[in-house]
Amino acid sequence: MKIISGGVTAPKGFKAAGVSCGIKKDNKKDLAIICSDDIAIAAGVFTKNVVKGHSLQLTMEYIKKGCAKAVVINSGNANACVGEAGFKNAKEIAEVTGNLLGCDPENILVGSTGVIGVPLDMPKILNGVKETALKLSPEGSNDAVEAIMTTDLVKKEMAVEIDIQGKKARIGAIAKGSGMIHPDMATMISVITTDVNISKELLDKALKEAVAHTFNRVSVDGDTSVCDMVVILANGKAENPGILNEGTEYDTFKSALEFVCEHLSRSIAKDGEGATKLIEVVVEGAASSDDAYKMVSSIAKSPLVKTAIFGEDANWGRIITAAGYSGAEFDPNLIDISIGSLLVCKNGTALDFDEGEAKKILEKDEVQIKVNLKKGTFKDRIWTCDFSYDYVKINGSYRT
Repeated sequence: MKIISGGVTAPKGFKAAGVSCGIKKDNKKDLAIICSDDIAIAAGVFTKNVVKGHSLQLTMEYIKKGCAKAVVINSGNANACVGEAGFKNAKEIAEVTGNLLGCDPENILVGSTGVIGVPLDMPKILNGVKETALKLSPEGSNDAVEAIMTTDLVKKEMAVEIDIQGKKARIGAIAKGSGMIHPDMATMISVITTDVNISKELLDKALKEAVAHTFNRVSVDGDTSVCDMVVILANGKAENPGILNEGTEYDTFKSALEFVCEHLSRSIAKDGEGATKLIEVVVEGAASSDDAYKMVSSIAKSPLVKTAIFGEDANWGRIITAAGYSGAEFDPNLIDISIGSLLVCKNGTALDFDEGEAKKILEKDEVQIKVNLKKGTFKDRIWTCDFSYDYVKINGSYRT
């Protein structure tokens, strides 16, 4: 496997474009289309929030067919909680896009992200769809990823090339996400493309397994939103004979897919609203996988842990406190806690550690918190970020 350029258009037979249609201020790009030359098989993973945006609901309905030609996404407006008009507007976007691309509207997946409770400005959206369709290009990934950003400061795209069944195949992806981020899932959208020939069943399985360990292991602030999805399109243009069964070739594909998803997941955490540091929380020695997940999740979304890391204060008492209310079963008299390579708590008891060394560790832009429960063999990890003053500034005036 090697990392290549090109993002979502790196695989054969994919084009993309992004334009400004007037939803965002300052002429910022706000509408993207990612398109396969031919109908591709498709799979998706979606937010578990009971409240779901209208565009998301439509995509969840259309993707049941297991195939798609394109994904159209607007940013700046979530198209959520606006009544029947929201679903009607999402369908119209799919119809217009399908007509422009020469396919059934049900082969168009629709995404929206941004402010909740505001109706879409359909004349602007539809004009943007028409303009974007005309600009579709094999070099369009960069514009597409820019067009799906909201509070993101960094563009998130990735592509790799792998050998599958004697053929060169590629996986490319773009993503957006910076705030309202927590597992199952967050204010994030990712579109993944591949030219691998693979069955619908195995594509769906690979995506769900990859997302479980990557996108669903990111937390910025403990909130999950209503418009969030990861979708993948596979068009078979690599012309490999076909991955029809689990085995070495499937494992190669899934490993590469997880690599792409992990890269984007870390990028989302590192680009968390107002963030200055990427934090990886690792829990090992748990009695069950559920206990390990409960604990990493609790530590990652603790405002007190996150502000301590921002202030570069090795206040491990906040870590053990978050562990204690996580709901995980463990013995507080066995727990070890490390910040980076520095052990700060052993068997639930404070150590006389070097504060200067701790400060050096916490000054880095990536910090690891490791907890060992010594109760079993299960482990988990999650990526998060610190809480800075800017997080409050960004979210205190999000609509303005």
